[in-house]
Amino acid sequence: MSSPTEVTAPVAPAHQATVRRHVAGGGRATKARVRATIGGFGVLAILTCLLAPLVGSTHISLLRAFDRTIPFADNVDAQIFFVARLPRVLAGALVGAGLASAGVVFQALLRNPLADPFTLGVSGGASVGAMLAISFGLSTSIGPLSPVPLATLAGAAGAAFLVYRLATTAGRAMSTSVLLLAGVTLNAFFSAVIMLLQYVSSFTEVYRAMRWLMGDLDIGGFTPVIAAFPLMAIAFVLIAFLPSALNQLSVGSDAAASRGVDVARVQRIAFISASLATSGSVSLAGPIGFVGIVVPHLVRLIVGVDHRVVLPASALFGAAFLVGCDLAARTLFAPVEIPLGIVTAMIGGPFFLWLLVRRG
Repeated sequence: MSSPTEVTAPVAPAHQATVRRHVAGGGRATKARVRATIGGFGVLAILTCLLAPLVGSTHISLLRAFDRTIPFADNVDAQIFFVARLPRVLAGALVGAGLASAGVVFQALLRNPLADPFTLGVSGGASVGAMLAISFGLSTSIGPLSPVPLATLAGAAGAAFLVYRLATTAGRAMSTSVLLLAGVTLNAFFSAVIMLLQYVSSFTEVYRAMRWLMGDLDIGGFTPVIAAFPLMAIAFVLIAFLPSALNQLSVGSDAAASRGVDVARVQRIAFISASLATSGSVSLAGPIGFVGIVVPHLVRLIVGVDHRVVLPASALFGAAFLVGCDLAARTLFAPVEIPLGIVTAMIGGPFFLWLLVRRG
């Protein structure tokens, strides 16, 4: 999570100049780059998702897993593939794509390369919701949503609504400075609430909550993926309309408005879509950090800063990145499994410090 000083730093002039060049770039060249980017990163994502379920501490036979002549109850290979591994690979791809896309959108919205999906308090609200569900033993479910994911979504929605209302004035563009201050303040408040709940909870509840707060994809079935998918799908559809407008917005609100961009509308769509992607991701895997800052910057180093290319590339690379991190989490010290959030933090922490040095 970024500090107030880091997230309010201005965008470098060189970065603005690069964005301006891409904003003025030709349509045909951009379409060709988008197709090439989607093709290249798409192949990487598909290969990662196909190979990851085959790797683990227990060797399985893919032919045996798909052998319908063997009853599922007696087919250990099928159980491992379809219950233990394939659902978490799909969940990892969905969460990785969601967090990476949200990171790109928030960085453009706030005009700062160090912003991430957890900057504005959405993850903190989700964590408080999960802590309340765990500490008070809530048992209410709605369809495929079990109590903890349901409480997570409720907490994320409440935090996003509060930050949005504080930063929005009727008929005017969203105040990004208020957005940042409200998000940072809410994150601090939610952290205090989480510590209070941990203090008054039992040892079992605290252990369960700590495991959730570390983030993992140990879901054991397709139901959680199905529950989170509609929310993520809405977020991706909204994000798909943003790339060109984000290019304009990255240069500055005044410059974007002078080019005919409805700044207030774009800011609302950007905030809502990125918040939905973050909420769905946290409800499925917990607060997994650094994906939203590591992946967009790695992608920009490869394809440049044009959001028409960066957004689809980040979504695809984010999916491959998180599936790869989850593969490392469950195999490096097998049969012991490392929480996924620890793996991403071990990668993202040094990368974040490198970004700070590079910006300096």
